[in-house]
Amino acid sequence: MIDINQKMPKDIVLEIAQRVKKRRKELGFTQVQVAERAGMSLASYKRFEQKGLIALQSLVSVSFVLGCSNDFDELFAKRGYRSIDEVIAERKAQRRVR
Repeated sequence: MIDINQKMPKDIVLEIAQRVKKRRKELGFTQVQVAERAGMSLASYKRFEQKGLIALQSLVSVSFVLGCSNDFDELFAKRGYRSIDEVIAERKAQRRVR
């Protein structure tokens, strides 16, 4: 069963694109400036802001331009547990996947 409150991948990439656009504007950068500094074409950068489509390498480059590269440190980082029940549940889930 799908949780209707769970974000779909398309929703997540569009949300990231909007955050990047907002950050770019806060810093007073144009799309041209960010694209040039990130080493990508203007068309590719515009596509990212509009549709959320971007190569991972380009996204990392954009994050450096906007001073957000440290945000990747938490991506897929090993999470801490709040209880022993969480540890047990995760181990059971891992056994089912194998």
